[in-house]
Amino acid sequence: MTDDADDPCSHCGEDVADALARTVRLSVDRAEIDSQRLCPACFAEWIGRYESEMQPDSEPDQPVVEEVDGEFIVD
Repeated sequence: MTDDADDPCSHCGEDVADALARTVRLSVDRAEIDSQRLCPACFAEWIGRYESEMQPDSEPDQPVVEEVDGEFIVD
């Protein structure tokens, strides 16, 4: 493949030049399971999905405030 070749993005199908394309590869035990060639916009979407899906479900440690007998207790 040459540096100025245009191949389609695996996600949206738009042609993307090699210089702008990003390749995302999924490997398990050194065996390639999947490979996707992405344009810059689709790569940004992929990064956003990856970050949101890999975040823990719980909120960061924040104090718990509860009211007991009219007093507020902060744990």
